[in-house]
Amino acid sequence: FEPLCVEGKSLQTVVLLLKSTEEDVLIKACEAIHLFAEKAENKVSLLGLGALSPLCRLITHENIMVKRNALMALGIMATNDVIIQEFATLCLASLSVDFICKVQIFIREGLPPLVQLLSSPDPDVTKNSLEVIYNQVQDYHSRQAVHELGGIPPLLQLLESDFPVIQHLALKTLQIITADKDTRDTFREEQGFEKLLDDFCDLHVEALQVVVNFLTDSESLHLIHQDGGLTRLMEFFLTPNISEVQCSAVECITRVAHSEIRRVLHEHNVEKVLVEFLSVEDDRVQTATCKAVHALSFYRASMDSFRDLGIPAVLELLNSESSMVREAATLALCSLTDGSQLNVAVSEARGHKVLIQQLYGSCPGTLANTAAVLCNMAEQVVIRSSILSHGAMQALVEPLKSTNPQVLVKTLRCLTVLACEADARAEALEMLQEINQSESRRSSFSSLAMTSLLNSNLSVKYSLTDNLTFTDIIRDGFYDAGKARAGQSILTLEELSKQPVNQHRPIIAVEEDDRLKEKSESETPDDKQWKMMDDASLQNIVQEVKKSILSLSDEREQYAALALVSDTMGGAVERDKLHEFPWVLHFSELKFRLQSNVVPIGLIRRGIYCHRALLFKCLADCIGLSCTLVRGEYNRAWNEVRLFTGNPSGKELSSQPSRYIVDLMHQPGCLLAVNTLAAVRYTTI
Repeated sequence: FEPLCVEGKSLQTVVLLLKSTEEDVLIKACEAIHLFAEKAENKVSLLGLGALSPLCRLITHENIMVKRNALMALGIMATNDVIIQEFATLCLASLSVDFICKVQIFIREGLPPLVQLLSSPDPDVTKNSLEVIYNQVQDYHSRQAVHELGGIPPLLQLLESDFPVIQHLALKTLQIITADKDTRDTFREEQGFEKLLDDFCDLHVEALQVVVNFLTDSESLHLIHQDGGLTRLMEFFLTPNISEVQCSAVECITRVAHSEIRRVLHEHNVEKVLVEFLSVEDDRVQTATCKAVHALSFYRASMDSFRDLGIPAVLELLNSESSMVREAATLALCSLTDGSQLNVAVSEARGHKVLIQQLYGSCPGTLANTAAVLCNMAEQVVIRSSILSHGAMQALVEPLKSTNPQVLVKTLRCLTVLACEADARAEALEMLQEINQSESRRSSFSSLAMTSLLNSNLSVKYSLTDNLTFTDIIRDGFYDAGKARAGQSILTLEELSKQPVNQHRPIIAVEEDDRLKEKSESETPDDKQWKMMDDASLQNIVQEVKKSILSLSDEREQYAALALVSDTMGGAVERDKLHEFPWVLHFSELKFRLQSNVVPIGLIRRGIYCHRALLFKCLADCIGLSCTLVRGEYNRAWNEVRLFTGNPSGKELSSQPSRYIVDLMHQPGCLLAVNTLAAVRYTTI
């Protein structure tokens, strides 16, 4: 075609020609735009029609005239201050996402002009500047700088903007910078809280997030309360129906619940609102509400309200498909059941049955909370029995496999409380014994639990560990059933007493209480109740020991004198004639006469190492002397004592006590220094 002369009288047409592929057209279009943009008022029109983007592309055109005219057009357009500010802030908004760029903006003092531009009449400039500031205040130094540069008033002013995006950015920025106390003080001085309350209807979630910062500060919280702001907040909390707003509202309630003015929440019947929120079909709302219930339950009046309103609602959440909700629900129950009568309410609602199920396959937080709730409930005897009847002991095996310290601590505490019941204690011991025998499952916590549980039942401890320490005090009801074999369950004294007389070694019982009575001959083996013979002989021995030994002042003399009680078990026996000592026949006669495998220790008149050592330990504990009881092999057992010895001059005592084995068989009363040949010969064959 022959060249055409193109003329455009419409600005839209000329801007459209910038996309032409004809070089002559592009040259004339760029020139026309340059001439048109010389008038200031025309520059904004060109931007509105989208001239900027094609002109930017043309500055790299191969034709020199096209490139020159495009650059001239852009140059004249860039002389408009608002346009420069808009595109400069837009560039900075993109750059400020990067950490290194944020540092450069701060170092090169970019914040002062950006704070000033918050008051720009151009909404694009305002929005871009606000976005840069929002990105910058993620860093503490920039937060401080915005406050010092007077950024609070213009940010508050932007809450009244006609553009929602600006409102939200302003609130998000305020939420971050009001985390600092000085900024909160300035915010209050500028009546920021009042402005925030006035805009609640429009700014819901973001406004509440700013409020949360003030509710964590006790000084701000009191000032808000004094100015009536808390009452206004409460009115708002009672009405939201949007889940995001409800979450933020509940978070505010939780913050206030941690303060001493939480009574205000109770005065506004906030418990009723929270119970209603528990039924909202939103996991976030339910989770936040449970945390609020947990915090508020430490206030007695609120706890009473929850007892009447909220227990079923919280228990219902234990069945939620969300692990987050279940964890929060168990947390709420932790505080609701902590030393309160709400335990009964939870139990009556069959809550403990559901809680026991939570011990299988839950997250660590849920496991720890559940164990704590069951522990709280088990403090009451009636509830404890019901918990045990639903298989709680077996269920607690699962959390014991955890490696989480909180889970282990709370589970072991729960086990300790449940083990107040004799049957449960035996079951717990079996569980812990099995766990501690496993290389993969054993831990310091399970070992500690085993030790604690054994310390509450010295008979089982001696059977399993063959050792009672200086601090283990034998009391009425102790019995020595011999060393327990691996995997063997340890029977109670009652169970052992009901077994038919057999050829095995006797069970030696320590009981000087008047509770022991002889079995009734009229009772049949099937219906007779467990009763034992009154060990009057042991009572007499104890009384004699107290009279004869407590009057002695020297501790060494006391131990030596106490060793002479071996006379009641046959006296000294020469080592090479030990095989002639008729102790086996004696025990057979006792078992036959008593028609029981259980023999009271006071009746023994022919005893060897293990029997004498047990009597020595029993008597020493009765009169306040300190000793151990250690079981060895082949019926060996011995007592170790500690004595402070003087130096050669006899003026001072050694700083460390010396340890001795007490001879009760061959030279009763002789103290054998530990690890000497004499001590080794006494304790081994």
